[in-house]
Amino acid sequence: MLIILSGMPGTGKTTIARELARQIGATHVRIDSIEYAVCEGGVADDVGYRVANAIAEDNLRLGRTVIADSVNPLPITRSDWRAVAARSQVSAIEVEVVCLDPVEHRRRIETRVTDFPGWTLTWQDVESRDYHPWDRDRLVLDTAQYSVEQNVQTLRAALDSKSFEVAPRT
Repeated sequence: MLIILSGMPGTGKTTIARELARQIGATHVRIDSIEYAVCEGGVADDVGYRVANAIAEDNLRLGRTVIADSVNPLPITRSDWRAVAARSQVSAIEVEVVCLDPVEHRRRIETRVTDFPGWTLTWQDVESRDYHPWDRDRLVLDTAQYSVEQNVQTLRAALDSKSFEVAPRT
């Protein structure tokens, strides 16, 4: 199964991904980690997403559950993740992680401690981010209203109920 976590920076995607991965023994593929390593090597552009797609597909083909953790801001990036699930012949669930309290969201951005030396993010960076609205169904988790534990429980309940779409076979 491919669990596709999407959402703006600072909403809590990585926190949810780490806890869910710990609970279910899934592989956590984090775009930020890949992009940091790639940028440290002097490469930029969309290579981080391409590398993450390949790593996820390799793990899915081994029968592992993969949690993809990325902003996933564009219809094309969202479609690419779905294509990974289809090629791997596994089900996929799309999850948008949001923080619907803008004051809390801003506080998180301005006080967060980064995992990556030298990488900083300002509230202006978040506000100016190109993040397209969704045009299809997905599970929405609000981290302003619900705790990490509650959001992980909601996600696990969706996984247990199979209330997600099976990727088409290719």
